[in-house]
Amino acid sequence: MTHPDLTFVTAGLVLAIAALGTSATLCALARRYAPGLGLLDRPGGHKGHAVPVPLGGGLALWITTLAILTIAFAASPLLPEELARYAAGARAQAGELILILAMASVIMVMGFLDDRLDLDWRIRLGVQLGCAIAVVLGGVRVTLFGPFTHPILGGTVTVLWIVGLTNAFNMLDNMDGLAAGVGVVVSLVFCGAQLAVGGLFSPAVLLVVAAALIGFLVHNHAPARLYMGDAGSNFLGFLLGSLTVVGTFTRAPYSPYSVIAPLVVMAVPLYDMTSVIVIRIHEGRSPFQGDRRHFSHRLVARGLTPPQAVGTIILVTLASGMGALLLHRLDGMGALVVLAQTGCLLGVVAILELSAGRSGHGNGKTGRE
Repeated sequence: MTHPDLTFVTAGLVLAIAALGTSATLCALARRYAPGLGLLDRPGGHKGHAVPVPLGGGLALWITTLAILTIAFAASPLLPEELARYAAGARAQAGELILILAMASVIMVMGFLDDRLDLDWRIRLGVQLGCAIAVVLGGVRVTLFGPFTHPILGGTVTVLWIVGLTNAFNMLDNMDGLAAGVGVVVSLVFCGAQLAVGGLFSPAVLLVVAAALIGFLVHNHAPARLYMGDAGSNFLGFLLGSLTVVGTFTRAPYSPYSVIAPLVVMAVPLYDMTSVIVIRIHEGRSPFQGDRRHFSHRLVARGLTPPQAVGTIILVTLASGMGALLLHRLDGMGALVVLAQTGCLLGVVAILELSAGRSGHGNGKTGRE
């Protein structure tokens, strides 16, 4: 009989390779045919790229995620004995996944239309809220402890969390390889954190997302030949926000402090979004008005090249997120240390932002926000 661990690793590799290959291939097709369909991100305004860049990476990510997960579920009856007993549990959660993917697809369509028509921010926010509320009404909500076990409070927190992360990744898509690179780190860390407490359903989905993003990065690393556009960044943020809610972070006999893992892993994207919104409001502008005031741009203003700025942010995200891999083993004091470490990292980010702010607004090559 095959060793169970080897079977799990093999299954994971098959999913990852299939997702990576599918995504890279679809992205290559998008690069070829997007210009003819008018799917181009043209220079101008706050955008820093010099020539039009094809959009369509978001469509490739969406198709890859749905196709690989559909095939995986369809093939579940053929799984070996070591995995078959887990298939029933996965099928029991299939309803939640279908709902999340359906709402994430609506978000993707909204982003696609925004890429073409430049939708008003009120329309975008309304669609995001509607889809997040639909997910909550379908039974996906935060149930942490104390008052957060109340359906209304837990549901409200869940809506704010999903909508917040949707916009965080949309804003993070401002430099070549940034949103996708951070997305890979976040997906893999979440995958590891949930595997550590015995979860298998969400980790499998997160592994597919991470591999699809790596396939996209083949075409998106600097200098980018393809952008994910608002279609991809909104889809990615909504999907990750929902999966962190439906995922398992705490289970006996593991520490209950694992529930703070999503906050630790998402600290950098949330900080970037919050700081940019504060800056825009302070300057009397709409929080949804695109500009070049993000952490990545400030790093470029400080003297880093755009690839160096992207690498710095990805490494800070990884450094913050790795603490989540230990939370299931820690007591209250250990969890406080992890939170303190995250706070210190964000403090470094803040210092760099303030320092860069004295040098100007940056001049790096950007993607589409």
